[in-house]
Amino acid sequence: MRLANLFRREPPPRPAAALYAAVVERARAPHWYIDGRVPDTIDGRFDMIAAVLSIAMLRLEAERAGAAPAASLAECFVDDMDGQLRQIGFGDMVVGKHIGRMMAMLGGRIGAYRDGLADDGLAAALVRNLYRGEDPGLAATAHVEHRLRDLRTALDAVPIDRIVAGELPR
Repeated sequence: MRLANLFRREPPPRPAAALYAAVVERARAPHWYIDGRVPDTIDGRFDMIAAVLSIAMLRLEAERAGAAPAASLAECFVDDMDGQLRQIGFGDMVVGKHIGRMMAMLGGRIGAYRDGLADDGLAAALVRNLYRGEDPGLAATAHVEHRLRDLRTALDAVPIDRIVAGELPR
């Protein structure tokens, strides 16, 4: 073993890594971008990941046992966004600032989607956050709203440990 390898250790996987991978896979499904007219851009993909991630986080926050997995899920999001920013060329000096903004955006979306699910205002929250104020039309918004509501309802029937294992219902 080389001496340099002694100091290069991969951190252990985060407990919610499988869940985060499932969230990203769900957010990359073509129907969001075709039927839901989410822009197929870097921002649009970020917004769609944030939407699905918000729904998963809302489910986790509904139970006391979900607090630690929710924190791990947020850490997975930060790890992924850090890597994505670096891959597109952002340097150390600005990555932290961008990650801070992304976390603030995620927090705002979680609050907006929580409120929207509670008071039938999800479509308006989607236009503000997912579509960044550009109304994509009633059919597109209805598609995304329906699919996110279905996911939230389906997650209620799944135990936390299975969700953390990455088992998102179809």
